Amino acid sequence: MKDLLLIVFILLLFTTCTPKKETSSFSNNINYLLDKELITDGPGGVVMIMKGDCVAYAKSYGWADLKTQAPITTKTRFNLGSVSKTFVAHAILLLQQQGKLSVEDSLYQYFPDFRNKTIAQKIKIKHLLTHTSGLPDNRKVNDDTVFYLTAKDAENWAPELKVDKLNFEPGTNYEYSNPAFNGLALIIEKVSGQKWQDFITKNILTPSGMVTTTITDGPHPSFGVAHGYTKIKGQWTEDDYMEEPTFAAAGNGGVWSSVEELALYEKAIRSATFLNAEVIEESRTVKNHFPVKALSSLEHQEWNLGWSWFISSTKNGVKLVSHAGTQGGFYANFISVPDKHVLFILLANFPCDREKISTQIMSALENENYFDKK
Repeated sequence: MKDLLLIVFILLLFTTCTPKKETSSFSNNINYLLDKELITDGPGGVVMIMKGDCVAYAKSYGWADLKTQAPITTKTRFNLGSVSKTFVAHAILLLQQQGKLSVEDSLYQYFPDFRNKTIAQKIKIKHLLTHTSGLPDNRKVNDDTVFYLTAKDAENWAPELKVDKLNFEPGTNYEYSNPAFNGLALIIEKVSGQKWQDFITKNILTPSGMVTTTITDGPHPSFGVAHGYTKIKGQWTEDDYMEEPTFAAAGNGGVWSSVEELALYEKAIRSATFLNAEVIEESRTVKNHFPVKALSSLEHQEWNLGWSWFISSTKNGVKLVSHAGTQGGFYANFISVPDKHVLFILLANFPCDREKISTQIMSALENENYFDKK
């Protein structure tokens, strides 16, 4: 009975709303942009725009698998790259909500085997969540590529335990860190007493209705997913698990999902399905003021960090909450406009111009007054 209700919930989300009536110029402009940026006879991608609970726009291009030429659809699962970090962050916040840890806890509490005890005591969970720990990336990926093709979270985090000098004092600067989220995944395991993938599946994915979304624990999912590709010497070449070092480390990029289920994820966030509303709001509030331009999804925008989320605003002051992802041949962008109940998602399995697509589509949404009213 519970499974039946979940299926009904998902069907209602995508079938019962009344879509916003778009102007022909809006659809034409987006079609024109995507037709130039996403290909149909090779790896491609999918875009979805939500307004409230309604799918206002969705279009897919290209093939999920070049061998079978299986078409990409709104149900195709892609590797999300660093968008996965938001799931890890939510799991940490859920454990804090349950009183089992605090973002003020030091790393030494969870990793007493740090070579430098002083460093471990300085760095707190909150610094890992906001990329402000000062930990250098101590992994020798280029020196041991073969090892890092299959190295999982623990193996990617282990070199950080040997750090004896920080790049800066924790909380005083920003430097994006993938190993930080491998460490956070291991903290989830230590505190919950179960595989962190299982904890997130039970406490976040399932309550959100994300029934096909998975988190890898090493190998590439065996079926039902897109493969990532990059072009080498004019030929599309697969670039994901066993081709891309550190791909097997899941804490920083191991979630596989579709645009349909990422829409369910945002809906669950808005409705406080797996975290209290005040915790969600706190997670999407700026924690530091070290503007980040490199991950910007809108021209001339600077982003600040919440609990893993990148936060900014439109030129008219409307709040944007975002996370981008790149891993191997996979490119992703997830931009929420929470106060206006607008969501833009891009998933691709080749190196598309994610910034151009995101910038122009968000501009089109603004021109269509998406940010003026709910």
